[in-house]
Amino acid sequence: MRYDLIVVGAGPGGYVAAIKAAQLDMKVALVEEQRVGGTCLNRGCIPTKSLLHSAETVRTIKQSEEIGIHIDNITLDMDSIYQKKDQVVDQLVQGVEALVKANKVDLIMGRGEIIAKDKVRVSGETYETDKILIATGSKPAIPPIPGSDLPGVLTSNELLAQSNQYKQLVIIGGGVIGVEFASIFNDLGCDVTIIEAADTLLPNFDSEISKKLALILKKQGIKIFTKSSVASLTKDELLTCTFTSKGKEMSAEGDAVLIATGRKAAFDGLFAEGFAVELDKQAIWVNETFETSVKGIYAIGDVASRGMQLAHLASAQGVNAVMAMNQKAGVYDLDLVPSCVYTTPEIASVGITEAQAKEQGISIKLGKYPMAGNGKTIIAGSSLGFIKVIAEAQSDKIIGAHLMCERATDMISEFATAIANGLTIDQVTTIIHPHPTYNEGVGEAYELLTGHSIHTMPKK
Repeated sequence: MRYDLIVVGAGPGGYVAAIKAAQLDMKVALVEEQRVGGTCLNRGCIPTKSLLHSAETVRTIKQSEEIGIHIDNITLDMDSIYQKKDQVVDQLVQGVEALVKANKVDLIMGRGEIIAKDKVRVSGETYETDKILIATGSKPAIPPIPGSDLPGVLTSNELLAQSNQYKQLVIIGGGVIGVEFASIFNDLGCDVTIIEAADTLLPNFDSEISKKLALILKKQGIKIFTKSSVASLTKDELLTCTFTSKGKEMSAEGDAVLIATGRKAAFDGLFAEGFAVELDKQAIWVNETFETSVKGIYAIGDVASRGMQLAHLASAQGVNAVMAMNQKAGVYDLDLVPSCVYTTPEIASVGITEAQAKEQGISIKLGKYPMAGNGKTIIAGSSLGFIKVIAEAQSDKIIGAHLMCERATDMISEFATAIANGLTIDQVTTIIHPHPTYNEGVGEAYELLTGHSIHTMPKK
């Protein structure tokens, strides 16, 4: 059987690309070794957010006395918490499978191997195709730390698979994965330590967010060591992580150690012997249309060399790649990608930061609204966040937004829409935001750009 397109990898990049191709009347096969949905659905975004929901529920119960509700004898059933996670994942996997089938995409289960520019072998059978799209995603990157192979040293894959109730957890890495798991397990009653090599947590985010997050996590009881280098891991009764922090040798103990130092492109065994595509460092090189060095073979998402490792970006790249295959313009603006972190409070960012504007010599106007004045925030008892919006001074166009507050991940798309459409301060301040909502804070931040905010104390 010959196809117009074979997609290898059924994660959020691969299955979305396959469906889009089918909608454009291409005959499509989707190859997947494990389960549709990829890392995001099975071992990443979705299971993590299910655990986060359980953890936030625990936090809410513990804080209920503040609002006059008294609940005694809180107990955790980690097996049930993980079973709920599995139910959510199974439901979504079944939904994706139904979508693939409904769009008449052939789902071929097995490990795909590219043996030529127009041939893919799966479980001993060879399929011919006009084009190939690689969407095999990424896997945890494990640095060469002595002792990293000890029992109890985990990546996010194992941590999500095992329903253990840890008393102490050491997390190596203070990026998105590290801080999210720190929030989850701290709320579930675990003593958490984060060890990060950079100067701050979330080093790629707005500096004010990074600094404030560290303060909030410390207030929640999480121990944080930045500017730190891990020397070794050893095991006696507990695991011991030995590290140097700001020139001082230190150690932290845990029932488990999570290595959360990032992810790397996964393409081991993808290409048959004697056949390969060009690499860019540790990822597959692609051009602006996501075509590799071999004509007719494309790559998107975490396995490719363009963009951040985000599920929604992989989906957008998949659509744009398929459009390019059909000599059509891309649908998505891939230079404007929202980033989200599901801590408490949530963090979301799009566009440029203050520091980036300064580096690029862009004169800016800044509107920063402290959510301590927002009604819904006060009711929820979470008053430490803010919404910051950046506009170019000369044109008044919105060019960046950085949120640290409840529902930040739900609100960031409003800013992305404003930036994508080149909206100005005058245009965005005509929008009425409903009261009382968290979203009111967006309107307040916009008003601050004008210098005439009603619900913010005037500057002296």
